[in-house]
Amino acid sequence: MPRLFGTDGVRGLANGEVITADLALGLAQAAARVLTTGRHADELRAAGKRPTAVLARDPRVSGEFISSAVAAGLASSGVDVLDAGVIPTPAAAYLVGAVSADFGVMVSASHNPAPDNGIKFFAVGGRKLPDEVEDRIEAALAEPKLTPTGGEVGRIRRFADAEDRYILHLLGALDVRLDGLHVVIDAAHGAAAAVSPQVFADAGAKVTVIGNEPDGLNINDGVGSTHLERLQETVVANNAHLGIAHDGDADRCLAVDADGNVVDGDRMMAILAISLRDRGMLKDDTLVATVMSNLGLRVAMAEAGIRMVQTAVGDRYVLEALNENGLSLGGEQSGHIIFASHATTGDGVLTGLMLAAEMMRTGRSLADLASVMTVYPQVLVNVTGVDHHGLASDEAIAAAVTAAEQRLGDTGRVLLRPSGTEPLVRVMVEAQDAGVAEEVSQSLAAVVRQRLSH
Repeated sequence: MPRLFGTDGVRGLANGEVITADLALGLAQAAARVLTTGRHADELRAAGKRPTAVLARDPRVSGEFISSAVAAGLASSGVDVLDAGVIPTPAAAYLVGAVSADFGVMVSASHNPAPDNGIKFFAVGGRKLPDEVEDRIEAALAEPKLTPTGGEVGRIRRFADAEDRYILHLLGALDVRLDGLHVVIDAAHGAAAAVSPQVFADAGAKVTVIGNEPDGLNINDGVGSTHLERLQETVVANNAHLGIAHDGDADRCLAVDADGNVVDGDRMMAILAISLRDRGMLKDDTLVATVMSNLGLRVAMAEAGIRMVQTAVGDRYVLEALNENGLSLGGEQSGHIIFASHATTGDGVLTGLMLAAEMMRTGRSLADLASVMTVYPQVLVNVTGVDHHGLASDEAIAAAVTAAEQRLGDTGRVLLRPSGTEPLVRVMVEAQDAGVAEEVSQSLAAVVRQRLSH
């Protein structure tokens, strides 16, 4: 049986085979069993108190019944629930630490379409759970539930000032005002529809907003970080200085410059890493990024004297590297960027603010700042219907990769990644010349297809 938890919680079609009210109830009960054991929980109960969890969701319609089931599972297990309602994922993570909660739960499917939903947990301090703790929660689904009675049953209360606390936290991370800056925000009809425009306005920016009318069904629908066309048009039409696009739960963002050009996570990381380095705030002059970041980022960082640590794909692995090495900045090409001194997870609103602040601090346009990095042409080919388990051991594929790497030299790179969920291998090639990248990727894809086809 496949593992229930993926790289970012449990996710699937709401009311489908996986994400059901029964599962939400059971997962909450299992999480309460696993996450409220130990000396701290014993001391709380000895003092007549109960463990506390922060609960939040994005605005998709299924979040209403799923979060209700989660709240029921937690309260029935003796956990007090602070229900923060609709707020971004990074807000939920922040609040877990801010109120010293024992853990947190976020109901969201991030950038997925509205019919999907998901459940993710945060540990003490708002940090993501390690794999082994998620495995313990999954195993606890089959174990007896906690069944307190009387005054030991948990209470469910509205976390009334959750949004205000988060906004104050974001404003506290800024060291410059944004007066005179015109920003267009695409909130993806998602969890940041209220927060993001408010915090930019409070920081002094002129704000134009799109994608800020969530109805439970339109989240990520033609808007947000996966659909940038409307944001590009709005930035240009309004002569704005900057556009910021969030995804559904606002744990990431992508940017658009004044001419409507996209500035992705790699370019944002290059800008922000150099900014922090120049101000003596980039720990060990090191940036953490995944293997999918563009080769141009590595080149730009090397030229700036900034070391790079590479991780597997997934913001959780970026977080692990940041925490293990005490580093300050990391992220992904998709726009998950983590400022370790301000957040325990990717925060799209915070990233947008930091990008805007650097424009104000330097007086430079976003296009000018982004020019520090040249994006190398990247070609990605998905080879479907193959037995990806044989990828690592196939000598012919290894030889083809070696030959491709020798041809590209220092001006390109090759990455073959098996899918964790389907019979598919991703072949990614970067090169200074787009034609070479296309030719090499197709050649490698042909070898993979020939060697691993069923």
